[in-house]
Amino acid sequence: MISIDNDLTVEVLLPRISLLWELSAQKIDAIDRTFDPALGSPVFTVQGTYQTRGWTEWTQGFQFGSAILQFDATGEKRFLELGRQRTLERMAKHVTHFGVHDHGFNNVSTYGNLRRLMLEGKLDHSAWELSFYDLALKCSAAVQARRWTRISDGGFIYSFNGPHSLFADTIRSLRSLAVGYHLGHVMLEENDREVSLLERLAEHATATARYSVYYGEGRDYYDQPGRVAHESIFNINDGRYRCPSTQQGYSPFTTWTRGLAWIICGFAEQLEFLETVPESAFPEPDARGSLQEVMLRAAVVTSDFYLENTPTDGIPFWDTGAPLIARSEKYLEQPSDPYNDLEPVDSSAAAIAAQGLLRLGRYLKRREAEEACKYWQAGLTVSRTLLNDPYLSRQSDHQGLLLHSVYHRPNGWDYIPPGRSVPCGESSMWGDYHLRELALYLQRCHSGPYLTFWGEETAS
Repeated sequence: MISIDNDLTVEVLLPRISLLWELSAQKIDAIDRTFDPALGSPVFTVQGTYQTRGWTEWTQGFQFGSAILQFDATGEKRFLELGRQRTLERMAKHVTHFGVHDHGFNNVSTYGNLRRLMLEGKLDHSAWELSFYDLALKCSAAVQARRWTRISDGGFIYSFNGPHSLFADTIRSLRSLAVGYHLGHVMLEENDREVSLLERLAEHATATARYSVYYGEGRDYYDQPGRVAHESIFNINDGRYRCPSTQQGYSPFTTWTRGLAWIICGFAEQLEFLETVPESAFPEPDARGSLQEVMLRAAVVTSDFYLENTPTDGIPFWDTGAPLIARSEKYLEQPSDPYNDLEPVDSSAAAIAAQGLLRLGRYLKRREAEEACKYWQAGLTVSRTLLNDPYLSRQSDHQGLLLHSVYHRPNGWDYIPPGRSVPCGESSMWGDYHLRELALYLQRCHSGPYLTFWGEETAS
């Protein structure tokens, strides 16, 4: 169980955040200088050097988005030009990628961040450039929303596995639909039938909350409140739910912690987004309030599960049911050990979850909820761990920023150093990006404006 430091403040973390950006600059330069783009996208490191992994190209937006975040945090214009140029050169295919559920990862991290910076006045305002970003994000939203499975009680954006598959991950990619709606876009179907991006956002979020998240209501024998199923399977002939599943977790009846983290972060930021949407945008009275209740319930129960099923410093094992962690006596009563010989931890899950905990805490504080402080302080506690040894990578010859990330334990894709029995010491592109995004979030909480994925229209 996480040992929450209730006295910790953002100000205390600022020196470590400053160090992070110094190290981050070195890593971004090293990857851009040495990685061969003909190989695909960098995914994870092997002995400190980024490698590709042909599954889907879901990490390229994190690569170039990292340079954009670096500029946002430090004002170093060469990183802006790097991120902007690489986005222009290499991201167009991701805008019209019909085969993945990852549009929020790839396109909001690049085109979306650039658009946000222009609206905030950090980029020189250019009507044509802003229109370019807007068009890319509108197209991305429609392509993502078109990847749709209708079920008996709604619908969802299906994963790259096919129309039967709902992934927990996609709740974070839902930001693509949110931005498209924010820009006033609609999707057109046959005979010019308009499809509301907000309606699809609401239906996907509802399906995720209903089928990916457990609430202790006897859904199955393993129905523990806050547990998350990585994948939910449906019969596409009649739209009925069939069973939980997983691609990267240990089993359908355990919780893969990166999937848990996507849920925490995704629902928290969608709650923030819904505050900007008027009640009149929904077809039914009180529909916005009902959706907020669904999202908040899912965010709270999964956050509580994370707090209760993670070692005291906030870094989880890769799966809460990983078979060998039970051999570690009182493992939830002590700090994480990435060099243990039983099961790997996953720092990338912690980086994603920490931002979700912070956003949830802030959201509840604005509503004067008693439990707000718990989530905010938990997010700070996890952040402090990530910003220190042994997780923040200081080695100049290691291209990763966040150490001890895990990609696909069941497939054995993660590098295991000689003499060890489990993966450790490596980084992932999503882990590095989300540590940067977490650091920027904290930095902006200290000296605004507040960081949102859709951007505040403040530029003149």
